[in-house]
Amino acid sequence: MNGRERIFTALEIREADRVPLYIHGINEEPIIGIGRHLTDGLPDPKKFHEMNDVEKMKLLDTLFLIHEEFDIDGVTSFEIGHEEILDDKALQDDWGVVYTRNPHGLPVATGHPLQTATDLTRYTPPVPKAGHLLLLNLEKDRFNSTKALFWLMRGTFVLSWRLAGMINLMMKMFDDPEFVHRIAEMTVNFNLRQLEMLAQAGLDVLVIEDDIAHGSSIMISPAQFAEFVNPYNRRVVDRAHELGLKVIRHSDGNLWHILDLLLETGYDGLNPLEPEADMGLKKVKDYCGDKLCLLGNIDCKDLLCDGTCEEVTDAVKQAIDDAGQGGGLIICSSNSLHPGVNPENCIAMFEATKKYGAYTGH
Repeated sequence: MNGRERIFTALEIREADRVPLYIHGINEEPIIGIGRHLTDGLPDPKKFHEMNDVEKMKLLDTLFLIHEEFDIDGVTSFEIGHEEILDDKALQDDWGVVYTRNPHGLPVATGHPLQTATDLTRYTPPVPKAGHLLLLNLEKDRFNSTKALFWLMRGTFVLSWRLAGMINLMMKMFDDPEFVHRIAEMTVNFNLRQLEMLAQAGLDVLVIEDDIAHGSSIMISPAQFAEFVNPYNRRVVDRAHELGLKVIRHSDGNLWHILDLLLETGYDGLNPLEPEADMGLKKVKDYCGDKLCLLGNIDCKDLLCDGTCEEVTDAVKQAIDDAGQGGGLIICSSNSLHPGVNPENCIAMFEATKKYGAYTGH
């Protein structure tokens, strides 16, 4: 079985030859740290926008090499080229949202173009561009259908609050619900148009990235989620399935208050299942593991940062024991592999999955 076949089998809640491996997201530092076990000539750790073209191509090649050498079954892609650098601390995307880099160099949305209904009336949304699919096309050429191709698509809630501002959007849910629905309609129209391009480009798995929760609950009420967010994302899910794609729902945090609604929406998988947010694998598997593939739960907050390789191996074994039976489990970290993770622990996660994840009878 190749990686693509493994991923599809798991997403259909069936047993493959082994539990699949996936990297949902990974920052520059862990690419370089893991990559130094495989190749020479990597730059010192720094952000992608600080690299020259040669360094950028080396980083990208190293990311692909990691997937090849450690037999990672799915590879992630996302938009490239949709942002304009304003200065050394700020950038603007093609929606007009301005981001300021935090002390770690990560962009945080700070400038929101749609504060009022008047702003919305005057606003012209962007259109999807084929050139922004560059990373997906490179992965397709490199892996030649041997690995599942994933795409990270920003969902309605994330796009809406970045456009309007988080507090403003929440207030509008009470004071001006039409405003919220108009923004949501605009976001879903963009996503549906981009989805058609992705399917034509050979995408396998759509990941709707729409963080809606924190450690103890969701950020808005379940009723607001059901009115302002889920119907719009569901249109994308339905169309993706019509196009033959699998669909994964990504959200940090505790999702128990809306888990039944997510199940009804028809997602094929759920990610990243943060253990510190009461999204333990066994608990979720017992509740809905026959309906939903589970991706994640290997703790990247503490374990992959400060744990030992032996502790990581034990966590992978426990995850397989808790949720592997019958299929429907894909091992990955409980969020992106960030600058604080220990590269040795990431490698331990990869190796333990391959060593202990085999299904009997294959």
